Amino acid sequence: MTGDNLTAAEEEVLEKIEEEDVDFLRLQFTDILGTVKNVAVPARQAEKAFTEGIYFDGSSIEGFVRIQESDMRLVPDPDTFAVLPWRNDEESAAARMICDVYDTSTGEPFEGDPRRVLKNALERAEDMGYTVNFAPEPEFFLFEEDEDGNATTETGDHGGYFDVAPKDLASDVRRDIIYGLESMGFEIEASHHEVAKGQHEINFEYDDALSTADNVATFRMVVRAIAAQHDLHATFMPKPIPRINGSGMHTHQSLMTTDGENAFHDEDDEFNLSDTAHSYLAGILEHAPAITAVANPTVNSYKRLVPGYEAPVYVAWSDRNRSALVRKPAARVPAASRIELRSPDPSCNPYLAFAAMIHAGLDGIEQDLECPDPIRENIYEFDDEKREEYGIDTLPSNLGEAVEALENDEVIYNALGEHVAPKFVEAKSQEFEEYLVDVSQWEIDRYLEKY
Repeated sequence: MTGDNLTAAEEEVLEKIEEEDVDFLRLQFTDILGTVKNVAVPARQAEKAFTEGIYFDGSSIEGFVRIQESDMRLVPDPDTFAVLPWRNDEESAAARMICDVYDTSTGEPFEGDPRRVLKNALERAEDMGYTVNFAPEPEFFLFEEDEDGNATTETGDHGGYFDVAPKDLASDVRRDIIYGLESMGFEIEASHHEVAKGQHEINFEYDDALSTADNVATFRMVVRAIAAQHDLHATFMPKPIPRINGSGMHTHQSLMTTDGENAFHDEDDEFNLSDTAHSYLAGILEHAPAITAVANPTVNSYKRLVPGYEAPVYVAWSDRNRSALVRKPAARVPAASRIELRSPDPSCNPYLAFAAMIHAGLDGIEQDLECPDPIRENIYEFDDEKREEYGIDTLPSNLGEAVEALENDEVIYNALGEHVAPKFVEAKSQEFEEYLVDVSQWEIDRYLEKY
């Protein structure tokens, strides 16, 4: 089952297909909104997928192409091959590979592919002499299903931050999720019950930004699939239950030099951050409003980004507290020096969100932006006057404001590319407009009988 024109990595995949008795391959990619799509092919088509690609109709994918230019080609990345963990012992296996999308009319990578958008950001970093590492912390809720298998918002547990059984009734589910992730190559660092009832977090090892974005897409898929095996619904919706904490995806990031040194570390700096790190951080703060449109891309995202529920809304940074938008975590060794952006949520398209952050930080380096002083007090306790005194701005308060910030920020808008940026803005503007004309249950309960 081997060909003459295959790379060593592709040859290795073909061998694994035989060893693991894989019958079907899921060739995965994401649309502009971050939804994982796949084309399933028999495993015997693997060699053809590597040498020729697999064609599909791009006009049916959100934000891809118009119907008159619909032919797209999937080219699998052999480094992303993994056997899917959900199958019975007697069943043959299915596996997945994440693909790059190519434009059949030009033979070039399709600029509307979110994975391509992130690769463009990484090429910019490489041109500047850096590689990029990311480590996200995606949170999620586990909800019970009703008798018809539909999702509810009933949690079935009463656990809180770091609780254990019997309060944390989902610990067995998290265990099975971890086993599934590990079987697909994840290095799991920790898992725990989060602050809200039914809320959980599983942290995995940092990696280069592209692999990490792939991992986020895979993580969401695995969590949902294994939760469903337990008759539970996993959701990465930022704020499914009002008046409690929402789900975030704090994102740690750092740059490495070509010789493998951490470009963010400086032993002589008060915060152990290099000039490069300070400028990168300044770029993140400078472009934070526009980043928010990409990293918090739903109407519901802004129900999480409100004061009082531990979500960061103030554009500042700190080395001591978590009330600021960016935190500088303590680093035990130089290689661990990094910054943590705390605003993103797990509904985002990780490829686009990471690309936006990278371009913001690199712009800070290129422009030699000056980083403001850290805020070591609890910003949540500041009044408007004190925030103004410190020069602390707030993030957009809704999706409409965030999209407007994106349109007005040339750096972040261009980071998404000529194809994705207008499509993204169009989709999110429409979403916000639909939200504005809808009538919520809260309004019905509040006003229907009163007026």
